[in-house]
Amino acid sequence: QVQLVESGGGLVQAGGSLRLSCVAPENIFSISRMGWYRQAPGEQRELVATITNYGLTNYADSVMGRFSVSRDNAKKTVYLQMGSLKVEDTAVYYCNSDRAGWGAFSYWGQGIQVTVSS
Repeated sequence: QVQLVESGGGLVQAGGSLRLSCVAPENIFSISRMGWYRQAPGEQRELVATITNYGLTNYADSVMGRFSVSRDNAKKTVYLQMGSLKVEDTAVYYCNSDRAGWGAFSYWGQGIQVTVSS
């Protein structure tokens, strides 16, 4: 069973910053696109940001310019640096590792709570 281990969530005031981390197994990390998704209460899970194994990034419009996704290939870790946080960023954040095409897969972390207070 593939485990993605997230850390770094918590409670922060609006306008503040947090950094999420997600560690993936080596055999998965090197060949996959890594991403962050979030799910607020009563809402569907939505994409926040992704980064390919070549370093290409993609962001949701709602976080563009405030969040930054990066990956450290040596540490098998993907990061989500979140700044200028808003109350509406409150959600459970999930790390994802996926690969399309031959040998496709998609793995999820257990989720980590981020709460932004006003």
